[in-house]
Amino acid sequence: MHVQEWLETVPAVAVYALVGVVIGLESLGIPLPGEIILVSSALLASQHGDIDPVVLGASATAGAIIGDSIGYAIGRKGGRPLLAWLGKKFPKHFSEGHIATAERSFEKWGMWAVFFGRFVALLRIFAGPLAGVLRMPYWKFAIANVLGGILWAGGTTAVIYYVGIVAESWLKRFSWLGLVAAVLVGLTSMLVLKRKAKKAQPVTAAE
Repeated sequence: MHVQEWLETVPAVAVYALVGVVIGLESLGIPLPGEIILVSSALLASQHGDIDPVVLGASATAGAIIGDSIGYAIGRKGGRPLLAWLGKKFPKHFSEGHIATAERSFEKWGMWAVFFGRFVALLRIFAGPLAGVLRMPYWKFAIANVLGGILWAGGTTAVIYYVGIVAESWLKRFSWLGLVAAVLVGLTSMLVLKRKAKKAQPVTAAE
């Protein structure tokens, strides 16, 4: 079943909780499709009044910030051995190459790697734990984490929600235009057939 179709079958409260939990676990360092769940939920909110986009955005933001904070604490405590363990458990996501790429990003950008990491799938999983492993000062991490979480989670929700509304209204207008066009084609065809029938009648009578 498609994600959005499945979300339609659960109550709004469950959608809020699911979005917050999935994004939180992804931010914590577990590779989950947080962005897909968020986009699907925001699109669903634009089509159904039961889901409040503000509450949805708040749930996503809270999950992102809390998950990243827990990931930071785990990374700070676990250190390098944690990354090695994750590499064995999730070799596709925590390979040595991916870790090296993430580390270079942190060395080059510092706290901005946490902020902009929200918008990059790979860094979104690494940001919290890796910031802890590299012992980034917590105040720097916290600022980047909060601002990045608000902008990514809240911004994504808002953009997808309004795009969904615009798309739906456009499709409705398109459907009305299609209906009008179909009616006009039908009327034109009927008039043409009537005109041909009238022309054919005298010929038949003369015969």
